[in-house]
Amino acid sequence: MRVSLHTVILFLFAISLALSCKQSSSSKASNDQYPEREEYIVDFDLDKIKERGYITAIMDNSSTGLFVYKGKTMGYEYELLKMFCDEHGLQLRFDITQNIGEGFNKLNTGDGDILAYNLTVTKERKKRIAFTHYHNLQKQVLIQRKPENWRQMKLHEIEAQLIRNPVDLIGKEVVVRPHSAYFDRMVNLSDEIGGDILIVPGDTNVETETLIKQVADGVIDFTVAEEDIALVNSTYHTNLDIRTPVSFPTQIAWGVRKNSSNLLLALNEWIERMRKTTDYYVVYDKYFRSSKSALRRSRSKYFSISGEAISPYDSLIQQTAEELGWDWLLLSAQIYRESKFNPKAVSWAGAKGLMQVMPRTGQEYGVSDLYNPIQNIFAGKKHIQWLQSQWLDKIEDEDERLKFVLASYNVGLGHLQDAVRLTEKYGGNITSWNDVSGFLLKKSSAGYFNDPVVEYGYCRGSEPVEYVSEILSIYQNYKEILDQGNNEEDAVLQ
Repeated sequence: MRVSLHTVILFLFAISLALSCKQSSSSKASNDQYPEREEYIVDFDLDKIKERGYITAIMDNSSTGLFVYKGKTMGYEYELLKMFCDEHGLQLRFDITQNIGEGFNKLNTGDGDILAYNLTVTKERKKRIAFTHYHNLQKQVLIQRKPENWRQMKLHEIEAQLIRNPVDLIGKEVVVRPHSAYFDRMVNLSDEIGGDILIVPGDTNVETETLIKQVADGVIDFTVAEEDIALVNSTYHTNLDIRTPVSFPTQIAWGVRKNSSNLLLALNEWIERMRKTTDYYVVYDKYFRSSKSALRRSRSKYFSISGEAISPYDSLIQQTAEELGWDWLLLSAQIYRESKFNPKAVSWAGAKGLMQVMPRTGQEYGVSDLYNPIQNIFAGKKHIQWLQSQWLDKIEDEDERLKFVLASYNVGLGHLQDAVRLTEKYGGNITSWNDVSGFLLKKSSAGYFNDPVVEYGYCRGSEPVEYVSEILSIYQNYKEILDQGNNEEDAVLQ
């Protein structure tokens, strides 16, 4: 069959038009997080945040930003945010959100106050949110696999099979997170090199680190990441090459709402000071320069990114928590606060083991070896059950009662009962932890520990108050980061 030249030209034009539309559609998809219409932005600046008492950071669960390792909440973004919050007397809470576009929505509607991904500053993003001063400068790099037998090859042989010139990406598929600076960079790079890079948006809920692992596993051939993230992940996956840059250095910063001018000012002032201190570089080096530590975490089953446990005692804690009627993550939080899961821990006062049980208390419950995890947790459980029975009829609200039980476990039942009597004498609410803890703090002053209603004398009340706060904070972190599927009915203190 003969085909006319005119028909061939029309056919080629149709293909060209289809490819052009596809490229245009892909570029538009990358910018869906920047709506054309003006969106509603909640009015909630630093003054209201301080009045509320906590700041919520929208973050993803990554090996550099936020994770749990051997029971401890860690991460580069986490440590910096924690330092800022501590300076301003605020608690730090999280909203774990893997989808960047959803993160932008949550920020502006008030579900969070700071967008704290490893976030690249771009002109398009500035249309929607305000950026802090950068806390880091990073270039984007290509993530590719070394040849399969690279260990047996010479360096020049390996180099010959790797992409070093971005022009060689023409016609290659590069999978990147949608709604990300990586996607936009690949679109621009494709224009710059005068050929089509086949830019494939990954699933919206798949993290960059997951895509990096897919490259290492041979599922995909290429992705893109900031150099610091690539460096950490190449420690886990030694068959990756990360030495081909695809961008100039870009600013990495946090995002806030455009109308949160006071929060932005406070963050900028803090970042400028922090970047001049050794503390900042210690934190940065811990997560991005210490390859041995990163490798050790990656191989541990107590690493929340790749592992499946908090401690070696998870099953024992789960069984005990069920007997207490607690969420096991709550009991884990208490044990971490007590001993950091060290069964040989001993306090200055002589408390021993995982739950820091005093020898006399252990004897009351028939326990002779407090360094034995099973015996120690048994004694701790029995003591908690006894404390629960003491407060059951006095504090109706379950969440409030838990705080009284935890404080009693730390400082002793008698001091809490003193604080309740002081609260009642001075007209406070004896079933409110907020009121009673205030008088527990006052028990370190002679005017109060010498009060006739006080039976147990002086108490350094700040210790049990901080104890309760720390355990509940650790518990919230565990629930957010570990995502164990706790529902509202099972969880205490939502």
